[in-house]
Amino acid sequence: MGRPSAIARLPPDLREALHAWLRDPGVTQTEAAAQLNAALAEAGQAPVSRHAVNRYDRRMRQVGERLRQSRQVADAWIARLGSRPGGQLGHLVVEMLRTLVFELTLKLQESELTAESLPAVAGQLKHLSLAAARLEKASAESVEREEKIRRAERARAAEEAAAQAEKSLAGQGLSRESVAAIKREILGIAA
Repeated sequence: MGRPSAIARLPPDLREALHAWLRDPGVTQTEAAAQLNAALAEAGQAPVSRHAVNRYDRRMRQVGERLRQSRQVADAWIARLGSRPGGQLGHLVVEMLRTLVFELTLKLQESELTAESLPAVAGQLKHLSLAAARLEKASAESVEREEKIRRAERARAAEEAAAQAEKSLAGQGLSRESVAAIKREILGIAA
């Protein structure tokens, strides 16, 4: 693993300040680097180069753009799928988790995750994976339950139709065998 970047080695409060300066459209990268170096000098720490700030800003913008695109894709799929049960939404969540694992692997290779932050990230990934599994299971159970309800409703409707047909046909002079055959046909029972 490579050495963490100068920005990654900054104290968290200075890194957050750098984020704020870089997000501010009124502050250039050169000004952000100057403000950061002034704060580092005040803390008695070595300055960072303007190029390190530029690389960090460019990488953060790329990550932000990938995150924005991922959200747009997820929003589009969720809007398309809605809350329909079926496993499609679960498949989407699984794909998103795969993307997250890939992104975390990249961060590990770039030394953005430290030994201190890795357990928390791994724990969050574990919780997301469990949530995805539970979502998929709940979705499958919901589909199964709805199908069972539909089957019961169809059977009840067929029984009502058969009873109504039996009552109606019996009064029209048909034989018991003919009425029974029609009733079996309505109910879908083999003779």
